[in-house]
Amino acid sequence: MLIPDDLYYTESHEWVRVNGDEAVMGITDFAQHELGDIVYVELPDDGKKVAAGEPCGSIEAVKAVEDIISPLSGRVESRNTDLEDSSDLINKSPYEDGWLIKIKLSNLDEIENLLSAADYKRIVEP
Repeated sequence: MLIPDDLYYTESHEWVRVNGDEAVMGITDFAQHELGDIVYVELPDDGKKVAAGEPCGSIEAVKAVEDIISPLSGRVESRNTDLEDSSDLINKSPYEDGWLIKIKLSNLDEIENLLSAADYKRIVEP
């Protein structure tokens, strides 16, 4: 299971790559593995406001549908439109090609509420 050290994580299995006041988010390798084959992704529209800890979309897999929980608050700058035709990119490349949305952050202090890679490993590894 891949858990890159340079990302932040949530207990609901989202990851965040922060660059200044913008963040890219997706779901973790652990999450995509637990879900299985992902068949559909519903993402928020560009310009939509998202709030930390609140659902902002959903992921449908063969065996389950799960909410995507926004790790940080802000406005959606862009969404990964490649997922509309190839939602399996999340299974193949959860940290690169399978990213979900980019958020213009409205509260940088919220980053302190996220987990480090080491903290996330303690949650998902036995």
